[in-house]
Amino acid sequence: MRRRRLVTAPNIPFGDIFMTKAILTFALVFGAGLAANGLYMLADPQAWYFAIPGVTTTGPFNQHFLRDIGLIFVCLGSAFALGAARREVRTLLWGAGAVWLSGHALFHFWEVATGICGPDALARDFPAVTTPALVAIALTVWSARHAER
Repeated sequence: MRRRRLVTAPNIPFGDIFMTKAILTFALVFGAGLAANGLYMLADPQAWYFAIPGVTTTGPFNQHFLRDIGLIFVCLGSAFALGAARREVRTLLWGAGAVWLSGHALFHFWEVATGICGPDALARDFPAVTTPALVAIALTVWSARHAER
């Protein structure tokens, strides 16, 4: 009976291969979460509007607007999932997602700075708005640094 050996790329330590697989899996799950949020917005924008804390304080319900943003989130999720699978376009796709998510987060900071929302909105929005932007930036930086591997 032959023993199977773990095949690794030459000159790349096993720890790096494990970390790469973990990061790509995380990016895939991150993308699935973004896409799921977008699908929820597309399928039932009114339920999404009332289910997400703080959304009702940002303005009246607008089905068209929510579905537009839902489509963006489906595209973002697809970009992170496709980037996890295709190294040659990873940095581009993840970078584009990071730009939009960062702009979205900065817009929320601007709303506080101009008095549209109170400072408490930053803490409330941090998990769902700022954290995805930071995650996307981190994934993009990692991808750019590992593009040659």
